[in-house]
Amino acid sequence: MKKLKLIQLFVIACIFILTSCSNDDNQPENPKNYVLVHGAWQASFVWKGVKANLEKKGNKVIVVELPGHGNDNTSPGTITLDLYKEKVIDALSKIDGKVILVGHSLGGMIISSVAEAIPSKIEKLVYVAAYLPLSGQTLDNLAHMDPDSQLGVTGNLIFNYDQGIVDVKPDQIVNLFIQDGTPEIQNLVVKNYRTEPLTPFINPVTLTEQNFGSVKKVYIKTLQDHVVSPYLQNKMIATGKVESLYQINTGHSPFLSQPDELSSILTKIGAN
Repeated sequence: MKKLKLIQLFVIACIFILTSCSNDDNQPENPKNYVLVHGAWQASFVWKGVKANLEKKGNKVIVVELPGHGNDNTSPGTITLDLYKEKVIDALSKIDGKVILVGHSLGGMIISSVAEAIPSKIEKLVYVAAYLPLSGQTLDNLAHMDPDSQLGVTGNLIFNYDQGIVDVKPDQIVNLFIQDGTPEIQNLVVKNYRTEPLTPFINPVTLTEQNFGSVKKVYIKTLQDHVVSPYLQNKMIATGKVESLYQINTGHSPFLSQPDELSSILTKIGAN
């Protein structure tokens, strides 16, 4: 009888240890605050998988929906890069402590502006296939430095200057944004597509070494990108004082085509 009780106690102890180890694997030693900013022609839905993965690890995650995107009905003609910046700053104000601020594509312009405004609030800036500007540059400036991008191919962009919007040619949405996704994911992107406010593309950023320059920068390079080509990404990485570089073998939307891999990279960035 004593032997049986000892065996039972041993089994219970083993289960407890295994359960504790399992829980530890899901919880980082130092949980982080992540704020995720989407890019042009998309919305907050694109971060759903990554948000869930990061939260499973015990992190706090806020996904920003920019004005004029998703379910927000702000008039495109009133939207500027500064309005985007203020939306992100408002999200950061709801978090205690520093944040890892992640921007995709156009979001790179936004997080750069936020870092200039409130550098002490940001632990790291993470650029995911994102525009990483120098002071005085616009997204339009950077896009014109990218001969390998398929976004600027004649006819792929449709401008409506009267309404202050720009569209992507419908039959190019999948090719540009999610050529490496499953049919279900591709349909999701097409279904949630909205025209893009034009003015933020031509608003310059003002960045200083004292503020923006004081924040650590990480770049996640997308190797199959049809929008921000690897050529331009390399160019921005070389001039942008990037401290750490990661690569992911995806198109322009790794959070949709490879959410687990991108989540793993973001977790590593938080731990380093």
